[in-house]
Amino acid sequence: MIAYLKREKVLTISLILAVISAFFVPPDRGYLDYIDLRVLGLLFSLMLLVRGFQHAGLFDLLIEKLFGNVTGSRRLCLTLVLLCFFTSMVITNDVALITFVPFAILTLELCEKRELIIPVVVLQTIAANLGSMATPIGNPQNLYLFSASGMSSGTFLRVMLPPTALSFVLVTGAALVLPAGPVTMKKGPGAAAMPKKEVLAYTGLFLLNLLVVFRVLSWAPALVVTVAGVVLLGKKQLLGRVDYALLLTFVGFFIFVGNLGRIEPVRDLVTRLIQGREVLMSALFSQCLSNVPAALLLSGFTDDWAGLLLGVNIGGLGTLIASMASLISYKLYAARPGARAGKYFLRFTLWNIAFLAILLPFGVFIH
Repeated sequence: MIAYLKREKVLTISLILAVISAFFVPPDRGYLDYIDLRVLGLLFSLMLLVRGFQHAGLFDLLIEKLFGNVTGSRRLCLTLVLLCFFTSMVITNDVALITFVPFAILTLELCEKRELIIPVVVLQTIAANLGSMATPIGNPQNLYLFSASGMSSGTFLRVMLPPTALSFVLVTGAALVLPAGPVTMKKGPGAAAMPKKEVLAYTGLFLLNLLVVFRVLSWAPALVVTVAGVVLLGKKQLLGRVDYALLLTFVGFFIFVGNLGRIEPVRDLVTRLIQGREVLMSALFSQCLSNVPAALLLSGFTDDWAGLLLGVNIGGLGTLIASMASLISYKLYAARPGARAGKYFLRFTLWNIAFLAILLPFGVFIH
């Protein structure tokens, strides 16, 4: 348990904060109102189905189809980066990186383009963090804020489409300045025969949960159907591959934020800090808290949901911990033999600051 808590630092912090806050607001029936079961149920279902798609080999097949005929290094790098940008909108930023960062490293090593590994992985990370802000299911903070605010899909798109469009231009431009040259693509890791019926079943369940996201269906029946469907497919082992640490992290911060809102001096201070500066303050809070906890914390002190959405999504840029997905990329790269972690960290920080310096003023302006 100690080793697990050391590994899951954000979860540990959320639980410690929840316990500390409980000394100021002793547990009572009000605690039950803190927990947003709809968000937790949706997160669980979506993570379970993405694991199902991975297990069925859908992503491996996608990789083979996309990279089979690539012959230039610039086109290869651009494809690797934009894959993370667009797939993160549907499968979340962390899953996009878990899927495509190892493949990028393997592909560039096979092509004898090892010098491109660091810039490509850094840009993949930025692309996943920025692309995921386009949809309510692209990352956990969007799912939470979209659900808690009750905003319509049209409103969400009006808020997030401009920064997403600018992000696409910036990410594409950054990828196109990487060195060009010929590459000889060797055959990548082959995808086994994909069980089509299984993929169709996961697709149907995924669409069912999208109806929950957009409030067409209730979350509880959809959760039951999703779990039952996975079990009936004979894939109950996937239930053990869900990121339960993320779900528990949400619970910890739900309790902490709920308690803070009942401590009057703290509530007044945070409200004064954020009021009228939602975009800027939520981006700054994200630099030290990470954007998911920042969204959970600050949502209790303002009704400006659009400002929070812009701030915590743009705030995923910057420090290595501003978005937990960024840590995933770092860990995947650092585990590679011969990894130069210091060089990666420097390149990551410089590129993130550059993107943040452009997008944060833009977010404040359009808000």
